Amino acid sequence: MGFLDKFFKISERNSTISTEVMGGITTFLAMSYIIIVNPSILSITGMDKGALITVTILSTVFGTLVSGLYANVPIALAPGMGLNAFFTFTLVLEKGISWEVALGMVFISGLFFLILSIGGIREKIADAIPYDLKLAVGGGIGLFIAFIGFKSMGLIVKNDATLVSIGEFSKTVCISIVGLFVIVIMEVRKMKGGILSGIIVTTILAMVFGEIALPEQIISMPPSMKPVMFKLDILGALKISLLGPIFSFMFVDLFDSLGTLISCAKEMNMVDKEGKVKDLGKMLYTDVASTIVGATLGTSTVTSFVESAAGIGVGARTGLSAVVTSIGFLLALFLAPLISIVPAYATAPALVVVGVYMFKQLIGLNFNDLKVLFPAFVIVFTMPLTYSISTGLALGFLAYIIIHFLTGDFKKLNLPLLFIGIICLIHTIV
Repeated sequence: MGFLDKFFKISERNSTISTEVMGGITTFLAMSYIIIVNPSILSITGMDKGALITVTILSTVFGTLVSGLYANVPIALAPGMGLNAFFTFTLVLEKGISWEVALGMVFISGLFFLILSIGGIREKIADAIPYDLKLAVGGGIGLFIAFIGFKSMGLIVKNDATLVSIGEFSKTVCISIVGLFVIVIMEVRKMKGGILSGIIVTTILAMVFGEIALPEQIISMPPSMKPVMFKLDILGALKISLLGPIFSFMFVDLFDSLGTLISCAKEMNMVDKEGKVKDLGKMLYTDVASTIVGATLGTSTVTSFVESAAGIGVGARTGLSAVVTSIGFLLALFLAPLISIVPAYATAPALVVVGVYMFKQLIGLNFNDLKVLFPAFVIVFTMPLTYSISTGLALGFLAYIIIHFLTGDFKKLNLPLLFIGIICLIHTIV
């Protein structure tokens, strides 16, 4: 225990081993859906679904372990949602690119990011983001994941007339609401493990009311990765016509990961008075390495997962939490039938509560300066309304740059920020 405390700096960060373990388990449960969802999306391209299950788990284990042991942060990494959809529906189905070439594109985008990381270029880009916009990123992601949580609970549903509306109070919705209030009440009373308890209670209730059942087979051997591993076509991806999609991979990964890391770092008090994130460089290198390894194994871009905020919300502050999360995924290689019974509406309440905690970061905004308040407002509201972290960031940054340029406040427009603006403009137009 003394070694763990010293290696992960647990006491130094005002945490405990039990809290870190609780946080790791909570993060695992909050993002375990990726084991099922990612293979389901990528298999549409013709990739072997069984192999994708194993690859999804192992790429998650790799990235999360590196995050815990190297960067010493409770950030989990996995194949990114949105990025896997872009891989499948845009590149393969719409543009007719083979999944092998698409994997090569993911690999190349990771190499480009590695180049940007050398010399701390990515870190400088992150540090160039104004402090108020960093606060807006945290609040916006909080609102976004809370929206995802309500949607997964079934409280918010699609409506052709009004875009969204309240859903019917079905049995599963009511079960999910019970789980939500279990979390909220435990958090109000400052009881440890409220989020994890809510997930467990919801799952048990779902089982009691016959919505889910224990699987007949609990333990099984993982499927082989051979059908997709090392199948990436790097040479086929080296075409001028594919630079645009490669750039899109880079853009979405850059701002999804930056948005997640900045907001989570803020929640962990890892942002200094100047708004710079401590050890951001290590976190970004972890993201790069995970993307490259993931593409080699046979999956779309691996990136920092916003669901890591669930574990942070429990109190996780060190890499031990990430190690526990990775162990959970490693066990899932053999316990996939059991893990799969945890329904989305059981983990959804956790996202709602974590979203509330992240949303409170907006209290630090300068509400007296419209030049920063308006771009922050754009970020916060367009993230959930466009269902995209990267789009919200792009629109907010563009608004910030345009307003400061037109008002003659050029001192706030440094070169890294202008570079970000160019990327944002291309992303918005293309």
